[in-house]
Amino acid sequence: MSRSASSPLSDAVPWWRPDPARTLVIRGGRPLRGTYPVSGAKNAVLPLMVSALLTPHLVTLHNMPASLDVAVLAALLRRLGAELHWSRTEAGLSVTICADQVHPVRIDRELVARMRASVLLLGALLARGGEANLPMPGGDAIGLRGIDFHVAGLRAMGAEIELAGGTIRATAPRGLSGAEILLPQPSVGATENLLLAATMARGTTIIRNAAREPEIADLVACLAAMGASIEGAGTDVLAIAGGRPLGGAVHPVMPDRIELGTLACAAAITGGELHLRHGRLDLLGAAAPLLAAAGVELRPVEDGLMARRAPSGLAGVDIVTRPHPGFATDLQAPAMALLATATGASMITETIFEQRFRHVDELRKMGAAIAVRGQTAVVRGVPALQGAVVSGTDVRAAAALVIAGLGAEGETVLDGLDHLDRGYDRMADKLAACGADIRRAG
Repeated sequence: MSRSASSPLSDAVPWWRPDPARTLVIRGGRPLRGTYPVSGAKNAVLPLMVSALLTPHLVTLHNMPASLDVAVLAALLRRLGAELHWSRTEAGLSVTICADQVHPVRIDRELVARMRASVLLLGALLARGGEANLPMPGGDAIGLRGIDFHVAGLRAMGAEIELAGGTIRATAPRGLSGAEILLPQPSVGATENLLLAATMARGTTIIRNAAREPEIADLVACLAAMGASIEGAGTDVLAIAGGRPLGGAVHPVMPDRIELGTLACAAAITGGELHLRHGRLDLLGAAAPLLAAAGVELRPVEDGLMARRAPSGLAGVDIVTRPHPGFATDLQAPAMALLATATGASMITETIFEQRFRHVDELRKMGAAIAVRGQTAVVRGVPALQGAVVSGTDVRAAAALVIAGLGAEGETVLDGLDHLDRGYDRMADKLAACGADIRRAG
């Protein structure tokens, strides 16, 4: 993990250990073979952890990824007064969260600055105690990603919110009430925040143009296990009958569909074959047929998927990122790394985040032929990528460069490991177990 991470992490997560390594060294050209266990979903686990703040009863989450984002959020929850008890078995990592005491003013500014998902504390703390003072959240620099939709929705539910001096000050002096909310865009974060708040608001809340990502359905399933009444999971209209007292729950975190798609690309670019344990084809949405068209074979087997390059090889495809069930923006960078060595040309259009081509310059260092015009990148496949010194600028860009390094000739040195560790549970170790020549270095 990160050498720069602060001490509250080790207090909150006993499995976290500082790692002096600053780079990842990859020698490419080795086909990946074996079983790669897909972790619990990064994009699902964070709102699930925050949901524990809604109840004084125990919430147990299984299939937890041991990632840096989880460690940071665990430290934030502990700072707010929650107790976290961790256990690890052959089935994986689990946590039981007890939030019978919540202190909404104890928010650590440095921790909040490290992760975007900390904004979800706003809805949960308002719902639980009628008050939240939150520094503006941080996270990846991939776009503006303002919190306007979050704020407007919470105000419609009766919250009084002031944004000043880099701080969000929110109160609900008369409590939150149900409202009808139309999101201008199907924002995942805003949908999650409003779900958390509406679960404890008086009356019924309707969220229209809600995000339909599988991680939303996973959050709904956990809240329902706690006693919430929510209809419409998987659709763009959610109806929440709020105000019910919530109890405890035991919930398994869904498999990480982004890690699944990323490792499918890794198997294909190296010419190997991976058993992606826990992988589910239905989670990929539009990415499944597009990856198949690009030459990535995904075959369902017991307890997962087999991934390999098609006998016909890799071929260029056109991709447009869209909200689920469209092609996930989080798979755009890994797919670009794969297509850099595909036959023919590919056109990749990014419609979700305006700064999500920051990995392009790093792939060019490795010999990729990529031209960017506005929000569209044209990728012309080259026979092979070459190892280089590159830097990961966000979670998914770092993963894309790992894929590129695995398929490249020679040695690739990747820095920016904080980003990789934020979103992936021991990726380098799991790849090494599948035959990759990969190691962390100081």
